[in-house]
Parts: sequence; structure tokens; C-alpha cells
Amino acid sequence: MEGETMYFPYVRGRQYELLALRELVINNLLGDYVTPIIEPVKLSPTLVNVMAEFIKFNHPVSIIRNPTVGTFMSDWKGVQEQTKEAGYKQRFSDQYENSVIIKSLIMNKNAKPLLNFWDNCGVKKADLLVINTDRDYLDLYEHAFGAVVPRYALMPDESVFRRKVRHHKVLLDDKFEKQDRNADYQEIDDEFFSDDHLYYEEDGFVGFSDYSVVGNEYLESGFAPYAVAIHIVYFAEDKTLRIRHFVSDSNEDITNPALKFYEAVSKLAKWYYGTDPHPVDMTLGLKIFLQHYEQQSYPGLGTVKKLSLMHHLELMGKYLSGV
Repeated sequence: MEGETMYFPYVRGRQYELLALRELVINNLLGDYVTPIIEPVKLSPTLVNVMAEFIKFNHPVSIIRNPTVGTFMSDWKGVQEQTKEAGYKQRFSDQYENSVIIKSLIMNKNAKPLLNFWDNCGVKKADLLVINTDRDYLDLYEHAFGAVVPRYALMPDESVFRRKVRHHKVLLDDKFEKQDRNADYQEIDDEFFSDDHLYYEEDGFVGFSDYSVVGNEYLESGFAPYAVAIHIVYFAEDKTLRIRHFVSDSNEDITNPALKFYEAVSKLAKWYYGTDPHPVDMTLGLKIFLQHYEQQSYPGLGTVKKLSLMHHLELMGKYLSGV
């Protein structure tokens, strides 16, 4: 495998997702073939700090400059001078110039002015990562990248996109079958997740991308769930990726999330320790889950999501690096 990225996990820049990426990069657990894509949801200190860590460890990361979710764009425009937000904006701008940060954009109504702005600043189109998910902007993509192909062009596996996006294609697909309620994962505790890592090349793509174990749907705020679910991906014998859902039992109301977590993590521990050989490689995320099980400690719901995400990305990094 050449030293070129193959897997582009697409995450929103919420706190727990940013912290997951930070843990992975500072512990050198992403490997050479995983480049995360961050769609920022707000102009936050965590975002600029995580960018700084990727620069420090010289690990490429894609940061979308015209996100479509969250408040990043309005935060950016609304920054007042001499505020801490002005400091974040300045740090973001300075770090965004670093070659470790892959300048990235979504083809949407903000794409054309952004491309013009970058053009005027001398940013090369060949260095950009472009996300095509809206067919209404495919003509703009063709016009903008007719002569110069972007470094990576993400797109769904649909004929209209295949006809218009011809080079440096990265397959983007939401693999996570999101249920309406966490308790619903009890009905399907083990299911197929993805085989894109096996077939993307023969399908004409240079890489593949998904929304990890979070899914594409973006909700502004969390809410107290009736059930706690832990989502763990693992490789089946045929090298396809499957996902197991470990769900709490006491799901009648929202009280005692710590107990719910312990019920779910106990099932995870039983699966991991009770299967010989172990059903999945050890990762830092999985290790911390098992430590919480041993210590009967509760890290909070954001951390539950963070650890599942860390596990998936580290596992993919190991797989692609042949570890």
C-alpha cells in the first residue's frame, strides 16, 4: 500500500468527536492511512487546540471551511475584536495555512465565493478536498475543477455523481444504521457495517469515507436517553466489518445513567472476555471501556460516544497498516 490515505472518517466537530481525534493523534494511533475530515460545528477552543495537535504530530487532517451544520459560519462572521473568540479565529486562520491541514469545502451555496477567495490567495485547487453530496452543485464542481483535479473528491456511489466526478474519487457512505431509540439496538445486536475497505479500489475509488459509528444525522443538542448503547465494530472472518450493539436493560426511564452504562459495558466485557480468541483487536478505546467495567466507573455519555469512535478509527488504522 502506498503512503497515501485510504480512509477518511467524516466527523462533526462536537466536543466528544474532537476529543476522540485528539486522543488518537497524540497517542499515534491513527496510522498512516487514516485522515479524519472535520466539519466544524462551532468556532471553539477545542477545535483550534485539536488542529494544533495534528500539526504538532504532523498528521494530516481535513477541515471543512464552509460547514453546513452548527454555528461555525455565523460564529466566524460575528467575532468581535478583542474577545477570546477573536483569538480562536486568528489561531484557526494561522493554523489553516499549515500544509498538515487539508483545506476542504462542501459544494454548496458558499462554495463559489470560497473558491474565488482561495484562488486570490494563491491556494492551489490541486491541494483541496472537495465534498460532493448535492447534485445541484455538480455543474459548479465540473466548472471549478474542469482543468485542475482536486486532491480528493468525496461523493456517494450514485450514477449522477460518477458521471461528473471522474478523478481522485473517494466513496462517501453512511454505514451506521441509526435506530430511533437506543433501546431498539437490542433487536439487532450484531449487524453488517461495511465492506468498502475491500472493494473501493476495484470500484474505481482512491479511498473511502463514512460517518463512523455516529452516522450522518446531526442533532444540535443531546438529550437524556432511556437506554445507553455502546457500538463496537469488529472484523468478521471474511474481513467485512460488523458492528455489535451493547444496550442497557433498565430502560424504563431516564434515571441512573451510570447503572445503564454499567449494564451495557458488562455485556461488552462478557463478549470480549468470553470469546476465544478475542473477537476484536485491543484498542485504546476498548481498553478504557474495559477499565470502566473493572472499576465500575461511569465516564458520562459523551465519553461513551468518544470511546466507540476511537475504537473504530484505531481499528481501521491497524487494518490498513497491516498491523
